[in-house]
Amino acid sequence: MASTETTAKDGGNDLAGLEAGLDALDTVQTSRTPLRRTLTQKILPPIVAVALVLGIWQLLVSTGVADDPTKLPAPSDVWGELREAWLQGTLHEYIWTSVSRGLLGFLLALVIGTPLGLLVARVRFVRAAIGPILSGLQSLPSVAWVPPAVIWLGLNDRMMFAVILLGAVPSIANGLVSGVDQVPPLFLRAGRTLGATGLKGTWHIVMPAALPGYLAGLKQGWAFSWRSLMAAEIIASSPDLGVGLGQLLENGRNTSSMSTVFFAILLILIVGIAIDLLIFSPLERRVLRSRGLLARS
Repeated sequence: MASTETTAKDGGNDLAGLEAGLDALDTVQTSRTPLRRTLTQKILPPIVAVALVLGIWQLLVSTGVADDPTKLPAPSDVWGELREAWLQGTLHEYIWTSVSRGLLGFLLALVIGTPLGLLVARVRFVRAAIGPILSGLQSLPSVAWVPPAVIWLGLNDRMMFAVILLGAVPSIANGLVSGVDQVPPLFLRAGRTLGATGLKGTWHIVMPAALPGYLAGLKQGWAFSWRSLMAAEIIASSPDLGVGLGQLLENGRNTSSMSTVFFAILLILIVGIAIDLLIFSPLERRVLRSRGLLARS
């Protein structure tokens, strides 16, 4: 009798220990990350990387490795271009001209690419018909669309948006198709059992489950939007279009000003990084947290 009670007691302790362990695994860290840790892990590494690049750049200029200074300007020359653009009030115009076009074009691509991706993912005939075409369009360099877009639409913003759409829509649609393909069939069966069919099932079951793949497609779609816009601004130049970052880069090439060229390249890079850090990275962290894949900090 005593041994039976002991065994039951040990079994209860084991069960309690198992439940405590599971509770510990489910517990999400809610404390705020210390400022020192944030500085050393998130802020300091990119600063060190930028400083290292600038140091190597200045070393190449100072040691005369680049024997022609017109081919590799000093960092101070590029800083001078930045300072001059800021003082003249043209810096924000360069950036806003391109960013406004890129974001608007991306939103249009989002409106078109999302239903197209769902249609391709859910309808077999549509997938067989245009699925390979979408994959082919995604692999086609967006710069190839600039000449026909100029001929069809002329030198205007419509041409710019057409090039952006042709570059971004296939990436967004294919990203959503990939996400839908990875939705577990059990989710779909459970949704149908609960009455989530048709558009209701797509909104409440398919889209939330496909969100990681869809978000990856959105990030790639933005990258294609930005690249397509830069290609269009470099090739198709007109006073009516204003001066965006791509046009600024082309102006530097036409005047053989490498400091202007490097200045434009750095602005293009900074804008791309800023959009990712301000929009897509927070969205990605939120999705990962909602699935328990990232602890709260």
